Parts: sequence; structure tokens; C-alpha cells
Amino acid sequence: MSVLRIRGRALPTGDWLDLYADGDRWTTDPVRGAELVAEGWLLPGLVDAHTHPGVERPGQPLDDELLRTDLHRHVERGVTMVRAPGLAGDPPDWFGRDPDVPRAVHAGLWIAQHGQFIDGWGRRADLADLPRAAAAQAASSGWAKLIADWEPGDPPLPEAVLRDVVARVHAVGGRVAVHSQQAAGGAAAVAAGVDSVEHGMCLDPELLPEMAARGTALTPTLALITESLARVRQRPDGPRRRWYLAGATGHAALAAAAVEAGVVVLAGTDSRPHGRIADEVRALVGAGIRPHDALGAASWAARAYLGLPGLVPGAPADAVVYDADPRVDLAQLDRPRAVVLRGALVSAAQSTRAKLA
Repeated sequence: MSVLRIRGRALPTGDWLDLYADGDRWTTDPVRGAELVAEGWLLPGLVDAHTHPGVERPGQPLDDELLRTDLHRHVERGVTMVRAPGLAGDPPDWFGRDPDVPRAVHAGLWIAQHGQFIDGWGRRADLADLPRAAAAQAASSGWAKLIADWEPGDPPLPEAVLRDVVARVHAVGGRVAVHSQQAAGGAAAVAAGVDSVEHGMCLDPELLPEMAARGTALTPTLALITESLARVRQRPDGPRRRWYLAGATGHAALAAAAVEAGVVVLAGTDSRPHGRIADEVRALVGAGIRPHDALGAASWAARAYLGLPGLVPGAPADAVVYDADPRVDLAQLDRPRAVVLRGALVSAAQSTRAKLA
């Protein structure tokens, strides 16, 4: 089996790189007989940091066949790493490991208070037992996902409980992701020092400097939230409609302010069909975020947050190659020239080899 080779301008720096896949690691040491499979603009693999593959509708059990199909759609669009902050069941052994699916981390079932979240998906517990449940999940998978708030009028998780969750999860080497779409839940999550706030709708912008100082990431799932506005506006007036419209209409500005404040912003889709990471990047750019930073939220910055280096010697051999600089032409994200995962070419434009011949 020949050694794979790619070359071109590598982001985020734009420096020229000539890379060889030494198994599942990049090297810049030339390898005789290596096969040049693509050249162009190189990114260290895209990341969808908020995706729930393997189910068609909320509340359904995890479907292993659908899970693989969904993950393949991610790979086709250049996604070589996913974070699933909530899965509908225990994933199969091949999840995140097989050569045809992205690397992956997950948080198991969502953890919520009694009476909140989606039937069939939430692991519900008394407040006193939530920290233990979260620590057990994190010890198993590395992450725990808690529902800090749910419907308008529901009590949010108390800050003291979330502090205990964070302490116990960090003690076992794990990380805490928190769903929040209301001000009180977001404030409690930030004060408790969680590792990531998911959605963050209605989050007080005054909390952004504290998030930046603590290293708390924000995954705004911006495209999903802003795309829903037209639909929600057609609904009858009521407390839930007013809450959602108030948060969603200001969400783009919140995401842009988070980047400006130095918060780690992660790109996540939280939607079907899978493989829509380009839509989230474009939504971030539409919010006023520089294309460089929006793309970083879906690539090098997200990988660094999840513990993976970029296109450097010794790094995992993941990459996506484009014909032109995707920061200048965001449409490039819809048509990667080649996708390399674990040192193997897993997706390529039909013209790739002809162009390089």
C-alpha cells in the first residue's frame, strides 16, 4: 500500500506544506514512491462539535445503521472529527474508530432533572444525584452533558449543583457540556465553570469575558437557531414564542460578541441532514465573524479544543483539501477536492487524479 501525500497552502497560517501520511500520522519527511492524491488549500480536517447522529427524530433509540450513514455524510463534507454532546444510546464499538467514520467523542445520554428534556433520551435524576451520574458518564466516555434549563418556567439547574458536577467530572478527567437556552441556566453554567455551553441562546453578553478567562467554549448552533425564526414567527403568540424570538433574534450578535471577547467558539450543526457544517460556517460569517475565525471554529480551533493538533508532524493524519482558499470562497466548503482520514483517502472529487496527473 503506497504512502499518501498531499501538498499546498495550509491553514491557519497559509504556509506551503508537503505532507506524507506515515500510517495515521503526518510527516514532512519525503517518502519515496508516495502517491500525490491532492494539492490545493489544506485544512486539518473539519469538526462538527455538536451533532447527534443515529436517529431520525427526538426520542428514538440509536440506530447503528443510520449512525454509520450519518457519519458518512459528515465525512463526505470534510468532517473528520465529531463531538456528540448527547447520544440516544451507547454507541457500537466501531463508533469513532472504523476507518470510514470520523474520530469521535460523546457524552452518552443527556442528564436532566425530573420532568425535563425528551422522553427516551434523558437520564433523569434528583438534584442530589446529578453530580454522581455526570461523573460516572464522564469516566466512561470523557464527557457528560447536562440540561441546565428546558421549557420557559422550568427551574434551571442550581449553580451549586453545577459546581458539584464540574468538580466531580473534572476529578475523573472528564469535561462538562451544558445545554442552555435561557439566561438563568446560562449564568449558572458559566459561574460553575462548565467546559462548554451548548446553544447559549439568551446568554448575557456580560458573561463572555468570564467565559474567555475560564476557557469555557460556546457552541451556538447558529444556523439551526436562525433558520427557525421564520417558522416560529408564524406560531400563535404566547410565552414560549416570545422567549424563543427574543433569544433567537439576538443570537447572531451574541456569537460575534463571543469571538470578539476571546471565547472559544465551536461550529456545531445539531440538525438533519448531517454533513451541514458548511452552513454553520456561513451562518457565523453572516453574523459578522471573520471567515478565518468562522472556519477555525470548524477546523483548527475546534480540533485544538478537543485535543488534536493541526497539520504538523506527528499529528493525526486528517485533512480536507480545496481547490481555492475557502476563507475567500465559502462555496469551496461544499465541494472538497479530497478528504483524508487516518492517513487514507476516504473521499475525492472525480477530477482529483486527472488534475494531478
